Amino acid sequence: MSEKAMTNKERKENGLPYRYDDPSIMGEQLTYQEKLCDFNATRPLEHEKKQRLLQEMFAEIGDGCHVEIPLHANWGCHNVHFGRGIYCNSNVTFVDDADIYIGDDCLISPNVVITTSGHPILPILREHNYVYNLSVHIGKNVWIGSGVQILPGVTIGNNSVIGAGSVVTADIPANVVAFGNPCRVIREIGEKDRKYFFKDKELDVWE
Repeated sequence: MSEKAMTNKERKENGLPYRYDDPSIMGEQLTYQEKLCDFNATRPLEHEKKQRLLQEMFAEIGDGCHVEIPLHANWGCHNVHFGRGIYCNSNVTFVDDADIYIGDDCLISPNVVITTSGHPILPILREHNYVYNLSVHIGKNVWIGSGVQILPGVTIGNNSVIGAGSVVTADIPANVVAFGNPCRVIREIGEKDRKYFFKDKELDVWE
């Protein structure tokens, strides 16, 4: 099949620029957002209802995950893959037009945005509602600080820490502390972190 002959849905599935205003795509999206609205309307003690809705909403979600409300997602988390033991704080946004993969034991702070979607720079393409999607991959045991923005196509390695307010435009390796705009590696995680838990505050529980 040539690119010219592809439908917008097929172009989306093949990682090509497509028109997001196509009714055949929007209809599905709104259906998934309905379930997200149900989740955001739950009350604090409705634990079983929340867990049931999370299982229905997410592409996959492991045991021991906790997601605070409100939660925002373009596709209602239909394309979000959670491992086990993930904590997701309030007001997190997943722009999940493509898949978002998050590994076990990650911590996602408030007001984080993880987006798979972008618009072409060429003005005429934006004028005609073209968009593209690139998957995001986050490893195990990653801590993402408050207000972090993670852009399309980014991979973050296991155990790394992304400092508050960072804009992550490129891949971050495993086992590092990184922050800034654009986010960059500041140092590796190592012996210093065995002695101090925050600035000059010494650990008293480490063996």
